[in-house]
Amino acid sequence: MEQAKTPMRWIPSLYFVQGMQFFVVMLIAGLMFKNLGVENDQIARWTAVLGLAWAFKPLWSPFLELLRSKKLVVVAMQYLGAVGLGLMALALHLPHWFGAAIVVLFLIAYASATHDIACDGLYMTSLDSKRQAAYAGWQGAFFNGARFFVTGVLLKLAGYLEGQVGVFNAWSCVFLLLCGLVAVLATYNARFLPGTLSTEHSELTVSGIQAMLKDVANDFRQKPGIKLAVLFIIMFRLAEGQVQTIGPLFLLEARDKGGLGLTTGQVADVYGWVGTGAFLIGSVLGGYLTSALGLKRAMPLLLVAMMVPNATFYYLASALPQDMAHIGAAVGIEMLGYGFGFVGMILYIMQAVAPGRFPTAHYAFGSGVMQLGFIFAKFISGDIQVSVGYQHFFAWTIACGVLPLLLLLWVPMPQKSATPEAVPA
Repeated sequence: MEQAKTPMRWIPSLYFVQGMQFFVVMLIAGLMFKNLGVENDQIARWTAVLGLAWAFKPLWSPFLELLRSKKLVVVAMQYLGAVGLGLMALALHLPHWFGAAIVVLFLIAYASATHDIACDGLYMTSLDSKRQAAYAGWQGAFFNGARFFVTGVLLKLAGYLEGQVGVFNAWSCVFLLLCGLVAVLATYNARFLPGTLSTEHSELTVSGIQAMLKDVANDFRQKPGIKLAVLFIIMFRLAEGQVQTIGPLFLLEARDKGGLGLTTGQVADVYGWVGTGAFLIGSVLGGYLTSALGLKRAMPLLLVAMMVPNATFYYLASALPQDMAHIGAAVGIEMLGYGFGFVGMILYIMQAVAPGRFPTAHYAFGSGVMQLGFIFAKFISGDIQVSVGYQHFFAWTIACGVLPLLLLLWVPMPQKSATPEAVPA
């Protein structure tokens, strides 16, 4: 297929849309709600519930195999996402705007999670193993490029418009812009993605898929040490999920309430530009270190790196610096440690959890557990922060970060570097 011979015609647009929809729900929505006056506990609780879409997506992923065309699912979910973004612009002007916005975000989240399944399936079926590996870096680059775009560009635009047309109108404009952009990219992908927009069904049956899913789940449960591995994955994300939820809200919080009192535009600068760049650098360095040492030897260092964001935000909540250079440097250090350490979680699932009879399916299961750990941490973070304040909250996350270090004494680890089959990013 011609398009499959030129992956750079479709990989950038495919994974940029994947990242945009994810970061709109899991990052931008929380910052928007903060500016619209929603309390931290409500923000944390509802964004956590929205994140369940990505945690539970392995449950319905096998049923997408009933439709042969992954391209059809991808394009349909991108258009549905565009519709959802347009509805968000309208929802913000309704009398009960918060409830309406949550309903629309549910639509976007589940469309995005379904899109991810088909998106990664399209990538794997369109490219051989050699080209899957060759273009894996571009996957991550454009997915995280979407993070830079929504935080460094759209958040900056929202901050500017808030001063010109008001907060609600500003965010409506941002969502209308996103709606148009995703619709344009969906139209582009309808033409250039490999495959056809066919509605032809496969020979698979629902009963056959259910039987296979049961077999995959039973095999997962019987893996040696899997209970400790699942607990380790959840504990790995316990501190990180809380910090990544409350940290950006702390930057926006007024100084008389214990925050740094930054504007939306200033948060866009430190997270969109400094933070994203530092995260990417940390990810690359963490990958090289793990490649050189092996996962078992590198994991303690990666876990220590995951504690850097907790300590950094505790410092910021204690010192409350006012100059942007100081704050930007701290956020850069925080995201560098986050990117460096998070590599450990992805590789742990690939090398210690996924290998076996069903490596791809078990990678998806491990990823689902990882997302559930993140959702649990998000869910409790708002209530804890509201109860104890920012400084004590970030001290609590430091304590949470010690737990996976202690578990490392018992969890199963690969004895040598594994070479897993290509898995979706």
